Amino acid sequence: MRPGGLPPVPEQTARTARAAFPGGSLPMRLRDHLAEVFDDALFTDAFPDRGAPAQSPALLALVTVLQFTENLTDRQAADASRDRLSWKYALGTELSDTGFDFSALSKFRTRLAGHGLERTLFDRLVEHCRATGLIKAGGKQRTDSTHVISAVRDLNRTELAGESVRAALEALAVAAPSWLAGVIDIAEFAERYGPRVDGWTMPRSKTGRDRLAQVFGQDALALCRAAWSDTAPAWIREIESVAVLRQFLVQTYIIRTDARGREVVRKRDADDGVPPGHIRLASPYDPDARWSAKGEDLFWLGYKVHLTETCDTLPEAEAEAEAEAEAVRPPLRLITDVHTTEATVPDVKATVPVQQNLAGRQVAPGEHYLDSGYASVDLVAEAADRGISMVTPLLADHSAQAKAAKGFDKSAFRVDWKVRQVRCPQGATSTGWYPVAQHGRDAIVIDFALTDCRPCPSHDACTTSVRGTRMLSLRPRELHERTTAARAEQDTGSWRTTYALRAGIEGTVNQALDITGIRRARYRGLPKVTLQHAFSATALNIVRLDAWWTTNPLRKPRTSRLERLSHQLTS
Repeated sequence: MRPGGLPPVPEQTARTARAAFPGGSLPMRLRDHLAEVFDDALFTDAFPDRGAPAQSPALLALVTVLQFTENLTDRQAADASRDRLSWKYALGTELSDTGFDFSALSKFRTRLAGHGLERTLFDRLVEHCRATGLIKAGGKQRTDSTHVISAVRDLNRTELAGESVRAALEALAVAAPSWLAGVIDIAEFAERYGPRVDGWTMPRSKTGRDRLAQVFGQDALALCRAAWSDTAPAWIREIESVAVLRQFLVQTYIIRTDARGREVVRKRDADDGVPPGHIRLASPYDPDARWSAKGEDLFWLGYKVHLTETCDTLPEAEAEAEAEAEAVRPPLRLITDVHTTEATVPDVKATVPVQQNLAGRQVAPGEHYLDSGYASVDLVAEAADRGISMVTPLLADHSAQAKAAKGFDKSAFRVDWKVRQVRCPQGATSTGWYPVAQHGRDAIVIDFALTDCRPCPSHDACTTSVRGTRMLSLRPRELHERTTAARAEQDTGSWRTTYALRAGIEGTVNQALDITGIRRARYRGLPKVTLQHAFSATALNIVRLDAWWTTNPLRKPRTSRLERLSHQLTS
């Protein structure tokens, strides 16, 4: 690769494009305003210094961005680079240019994902916007997440077992055909695993399905034992689908010896234990995909993406000036971070990485608006130390009394930090104050005397403890007082009005879904899904910048005839 920027636009291409699009188009404006963002030097780590000349990664990156602005497939994007005049202008190619084969886009993505360059172009665009003053540090930003459905089939446990064996056999048939023929009966396995394993073709009876599941387990065990034997080449075990098969065997089956000393392979049941969701594999073709749930209605296999965007509002004087001029130019809100995780990672685990990413790009917000899933009093305190004010509702008190709105929750008790005692609503004083560690965090356990609790008239409403006494778990003083004050503030109208600004991120998620299809993974594996989301966020920023460049600030908003009549009658 010879690093360079985008080639200059040929004179004939420019003249023809300007004649066909007098007002310009998104690809043309992208080329005119952001040509310097697309530079081959960004991708030098993914290409060797020697060998045949490579296709320009800057051009492939530009095609990929345009592809995501219209949610095109690779083949459609390659065709567009040949037959669309505006794309030829953006790419700087001749009118007679025949383009490239669509497989070049897949190879380009593989290079980026393999060298950790998934976010390079997105970061470069954010840096450009920061340098030009379109994104400023210390402003307001908001974050929200949405689910992402993986690009693989949903499989039940029996299908998963059979398809795992089939995936390993398919890989070995290409990588080590001679070795495979020496360890299994090819004809028998080809009959069983030739077509894909599908629930529609399985035995109808439960006995038949259980027997088939046992056969899948026996085949998986035989194949794994052959691959991990002393006579097998070591590189056999390094094939991804073979390593995945071993994991599936462990999580799905249990090996026991019966009364006659025979080895028995059977599926695990509830009593045998199963791996927790965050490590349980769900597909042999996408080892990073995980099952997860949100609420009672949403249950999906795949990933989760967190989008962060600027949400600054105009100063009051400037807003009034625009209102008087009837300007309708919307505020420019750009995505400053996109963070992809496995589906089982809770939102609270993404708070620190997102804020660190923003700080690393020198666009850290002064106020960060998040929903309650991202919040804990510890994270709020840590963010404050970094100069970030998190505007987020803290999780509510989850005690039985608070949930039932009956009895006394923690807020009903009065804490005297100096004498290290707590007074209950009935006037009893605690007898125990025990600093402990809970879930790796400092806490204080408060205990009341049995002689105070049992005769108390509010005993049944206060505690259901078998011991008969009320116990409290408090955080250290500073965190406790901060939590109490924050929860009290959340009940005020002014706080709810301020927090309403966060709701706008829902529109961004919807726009990302409509334009780039962000809720469906195009590719398999966390690195490539991360790449997809980075390019989706880049494309969304391009679309918003294009709207910013082309919006007429003096254009009046569209109003209905009924609204105009109402205005005439009331003015």
